[in-house]
Amino acid sequence: MSATTSGTPLPPLDVSGTRRVPFTRLTSVELRKMADTRAGIWLLGLIVAITAVFMVIFFIVADADDRIFGNFIGIAATPQGFLLPVLGILLVTSEWSQRTAMVTFALEPSRPRVILAKVAAALMLGFGAFIAAIVIGALCTLVGGADDGFGGLEVSVFLLFLALQLLTVLQGLAYGLIFLNTPAAIVVFFVLPIASSIVFSLVPSMADSAPWLDLGTAQQPLFEASTGFELTGEQYAQLGTTALIWIVLPFVAGWFRVMRAELK
Repeated sequence: MSATTSGTPLPPLDVSGTRRVPFTRLTSVELRKMADTRAGIWLLGLIVAITAVFMVIFFIVADADDRIFGNFIGIAATPQGFLLPVLGILLVTSEWSQRTAMVTFALEPSRPRVILAKVAAALMLGFGAFIAAIVIGALCTLVGGADDGFGGLEVSVFLLFLALQLLTVLQGLAYGLIFLNTPAAIVVFFVLPIASSIVFSLVPSMADSAPWLDLGTAQQPLFEASTGFELTGEQYAQLGTTALIWIVLPFVAGWFRVMRAELK
């Protein structure tokens, strides 16, 4: 007869000596999740493929003098700006929609560590998209035949373009944390900023406040920075303010949502 059936309770399981899962392993798991589903694989491939397609189209229609590295990078910002947020959303919502979040939090009970691992994975994927755009843009510039195609480039150009990519993927991650549902997060992500831009453009009295409240307006100088345009102090302040409204605050709200969300 076992100890349980004889009425003697089993001793509690002591896990105090168990090592925590390394954060690097958590991050690698989050990265691997993006390649574990067909949607993730297709999205990763589409980011690179569509970036290349846009650059090739620009290569075909542009004059030789316009085939400079800065212009190719500016072209890459458009398709990646649409696809990277979806990548950030799927990092969060895929396991909630597939009901594997219970397994994730069973293996790593600390929800903050899981969220931080997703943030690290999102930043790494955003950096990977940045590298892909740089490589494809450099190849197009070399083949393009423009005189001094890489002339006038500064480190700030690369940093600002990288900042644009990372802000975009983090915004998608924030919306994923809030809704924990892929369709809802994608629809709200695309509809809400567009509606905001329409309101600011249609109401003349709000035009002056648009750079301080509308993320799309505040990010516009980042697209121009790829061609060598330098941001002013006021534009940096506007970008920081809108990032606080559209990225940081939704991320904080999503953080608390995940902390209190019931696992099903």
